[in-house]
Amino acid sequence: MRIVSVVGTRPQLIKAAALQPVLRRRHSDVFVDTGQHYDDAMAGDFFGELGLARPDRSLGISGGGHGDQTGRMLLVLEPLLRDAAPDAVLVYGDTNSTLAGALAAAKLGIPVAHVEAGLRSFDRRMPEELNRVVTDHVSRWLFAPTPAAVANLAAEGINAGVHEVGDLMLDLAARVSGEICDPAVLGPISERLGVPLAPGRFLFATVHRAENRAPAAMTKWSALLEAVAAPERPVVLALHPGTRAALERAGVVLPDGVAVAEPQGYRTSLALQLHAAAVLTDSGGVQRESAWLGVPCLILRTTTEWVETIGGAGSSAVLVGLDREAALRELSARAPLDRTVEQAVERAANLRLAGSGAAELIAAALTVAIPEAQK
Repeated sequence: MRIVSVVGTRPQLIKAAALQPVLRRRHSDVFVDTGQHYDDAMAGDFFGELGLARPDRSLGISGGGHGDQTGRMLLVLEPLLRDAAPDAVLVYGDTNSTLAGALAAAKLGIPVAHVEAGLRSFDRRMPEELNRVVTDHVSRWLFAPTPAAVANLAAEGINAGVHEVGDLMLDLAARVSGEICDPAVLGPISERLGVPLAPGRFLFATVHRAENRAPAAMTKWSALLEAVAAPERPVVLALHPGTRAALERAGVVLPDGVAVAEPQGYRTSLALQLHAAAVLTDSGGVQRESAWLGVPCLILRTTTEWVETIGGAGSSAVLVGLDREAALRELSARAPLDRTVEQAVERAANLRLAGSGAAELIAAALTVAIPEAQK
């Protein structure tokens, strides 16, 4: 069957890297990159590192506000899909690229397959929440990663076409996890970043969401990072180019205890998480990866769509928002300074990740479902 797969951001490239080889064994796949993550540091190197095929079509659509960006994508995707005449359009996650691909397909009467369907933070202020809700409601096949996602869809009256398949990002993490367990992996990273790195002797952070680019929010999380940093345990902040630009516009200067780095490649990011004392992030992807790796994670948000990582016995993640005192309290409890080296060494030595098989389940479901939809 002929499928058009639409991506545009770094997390979507990770998911596509897990699915694409399996999908192409069963189907004809036209790979479209909107260009939403236009920066090479964010997306360019991922193709080579992950063995991902170069896009069949690169649209180069980036920048602008949400409406402007999504509108420009729609203008290009609609004629592209009309000409390609696929049996289905496959979209990933919750970005503007996801929404544009789903809407363009639905308006042309082309069935939509949504990978990571059913996730809900229940915070409609988040652009990602609106994107994922709309995409789910125009999709014919909804590939849910978790039981909670299936339950969310059912609560909204969506039952047909729902498949619980597991998590593509877990599949890719499991594939490469054996390559990052040896602490020696930190040597080249340390040299490249110019920051001394040893297991348990640093914190790893990422900040990229729109709400955390507001001037008041940037002042708060900058102060939070300053508070948790210590001379013997600095913060390594992999800084999104959009966040960097927002900091410069607002005149917010990051504290001395924060070592700023460019966005890192996939394996480097996983290695920095695994060997860190703890992770601080507003990223859903990093939140999940840290949970699989068993790393304490402070989530710089007040809600999350990945509820499985918080609240349960032995859960590795906790919501702290931008509350400096809450971050200090949770970090002290989960990664005390006198135990972080021991924790990090033990964690890496015992890491065993098993994939979920999501790629095979998605490709198989489409093999059965697409002919049925054509009747």
